[in-house]
Amino acid sequence: MNIAERLGKEGEARGEARGKAEGRTEHAVETVLRLLTRRFGEPAEAVVLRVRAASLVELDRWTERVLDARTLDDVFASD
Repeated sequence: MNIAERLGKEGEARGEARGKAEGRTEHAVETVLRLLTRRFGEPAEAVVLRVRAASLVELDRWTERVLDARTLDDVFASD
């Protein structure tokens, strides 16, 4: 395999990994928004924007917190 082929394959692999991560993040965003809506009612636009801008680590944390949170503020506490 020559350098151009190797670089092309590496680029494809990076693109696939990026696509998978973006897909997982989008799924996590939709999950958090769905759980928040079910638990607390339709979220304000500021909450939606915050969730859409969050990292995957934050989204995972909020997904877990929504199970025990008494209020919407509890979900986002200490963030």
